[in-house]
Amino acid sequence: MADGWSNDTGEAVYRSRDAIKNLKIKVRIDKVTSTAALSQHLHQQVLHQQESGVIELDTFTQARSVGDDAEELVVSWQEKLFSQYEVDLFQSESVCQTPLERQYRTEILALEGRAKRNLRIFTYTDFDRYTIWEGHSQSVVKTAGSRPTFLAERMANVRHRRQDRRPVDSSISKSKMITWEPSEEFVKTSHVVNTPFQTMHIMADLGPPGKLAQESECLLCTIRADSNGVVTIKPDFNKGKEPYRVEAGEERREVWRLTLENVSSDINTEEKEREQRMYTDLYTRHRDYLNSLVGQDFEMPPPGILRLLVNGEIVSAQGFEYDDLYIHYFIELPNNWSSLPQQSLSGVTQTCRTRTVGKDDVAYFSFPFSFEAFYRKEDESEESLPQWPVMYFKVLSLDFWQRYRTEGYGYLVVPATPGKHNLSCPSWRPLQTGTVSELRRFFIGGSPELEDGSYVRVPGTFKGERLSRFGFRTKTTGSVTFTLHCLQHARAFVDASMLKRRRQSVLDQLGGFSQQGAVYNVLEAFQKARKRMNEARETLPKDLITTSGPINSESSA
Repeated sequence: MADGWSNDTGEAVYRSRDAIKNLKIKVRIDKVTSTAALSQHLHQQVLHQQESGVIELDTFTQARSVGDDAEELVVSWQEKLFSQYEVDLFQSESVCQTPLERQYRTEILALEGRAKRNLRIFTYTDFDRYTIWEGHSQSVVKTAGSRPTFLAERMANVRHRRQDRRPVDSSISKSKMITWEPSEEFVKTSHVVNTPFQTMHIMADLGPPGKLAQESECLLCTIRADSNGVVTIKPDFNKGKEPYRVEAGEERREVWRLTLENVSSDINTEEKEREQRMYTDLYTRHRDYLNSLVGQDFEMPPPGILRLLVNGEIVSAQGFEYDDLYIHYFIELPNNWSSLPQQSLSGVTQTCRTRTVGKDDVAYFSFPFSFEAFYRKEDESEESLPQWPVMYFKVLSLDFWQRYRTEGYGYLVVPATPGKHNLSCPSWRPLQTGTVSELRRFFIGGSPELEDGSYVRVPGTFKGERLSRFGFRTKTTGSVTFTLHCLQHARAFVDASMLKRRRQSVLDQLGGFSQQGAVYNVLEAFQKARKRMNEARETLPKDLITTSGPINSESSA
């Protein structure tokens, strides 16, 4: 018999848009102890002998009571079915203290003289005291040798919040809102699960016939449903699998079969269409509400201005000498570029330890940054081409004694094309001659630094004709990897006539850059002429092409 049981007794989670009140579960329990199995086996033999005309045992057939060994019942959501213990308890008016208990007494008295729907199976609804998570250890739907987990024991002490919300006590000091060292008793009494839900327990009284009592109650199934349409059932529906094993009775160790089946009625076509129209109308209204908040007018920069948005990430740094790296960076805006006053154009990453990847020590920062800049061409007579923003960075290391060392300098030019860009930027650091500087760097930290971080490139403040670095000694160090997502926004992009033209440059579309436009027009004309020449060359005979070589060479001589 052990091979015919389902061992999957964990809970299952379902999501439904239908109302939870339409949930119906068919519960069936069958007694399968050795005595019942022997009785069933003898009964089958008797029936076989009756057909053969050998023996008749009508008294045996009549004495067997099927209702005591099996029961099948369809239970609706939050349907209250009384146990025999509750029926006997609420007969006395003195025990009914609450309005709910008096209501139960009225319903029980109304059932007198009529046949009960249930015999062993009954329920505890969300309004009963049993729903405060007390039955986790009493569940008998389990496999042999199973024990409650540590999490189940801890969650048994969690208070679950009902639908009604209580106001916060204003007398509690805000300085004591966090308890840094909570005791075990404090965790049991103060920990609250915020998601409100309703609970229902399907129980069974598996005691001997005629001796049904509270001591023989067993938890068969627990159903929880929250306001988001999430339904949790433990154990899950059988769905054609083997039944669950239920053990009851400390002395007799009776074994029962448990089968759970979802028998909720499907929604008909008319109601389904009406519900679909309702959801469509609801989503349409919500979309119109969001559109009213956002508006129809898309934010556009003024004419002749390019708006640049960069969402970047400092991914990693590799190949540096020391560990515990961090990076200083700042962004330099060239001429004709500007940014908002509250825009931050500099930052510092966190300190990151390295790990060995292949032959290099890599520090993964995953540090995000973003900035926004605006470009406006003020003077069209300038001969120099527009420049793009530059990001300068400085890699440093920090050791246990808070000694820092300069590991490298580098820079990154923001790409002129929009989209995603993965860039790896090499770096170098200043180097002093002699062993004293290296010993100082190793023992007490510190190293030569640049007064101006933009010196790794041509500084923006340099006004001379040539920048000479002769005599300046450097050492190649590691590299830093960046990921940039560049977005360019301009009013000229929306113009339909501009969209039909070939986009040679973003700046060319802003209007007013005749010099750069002329250069691209000349290059485009040259490419077209070269293409026509190659096409004409392919149409000529091969012998004409080969004989034309020496003639040209002789004429040139």
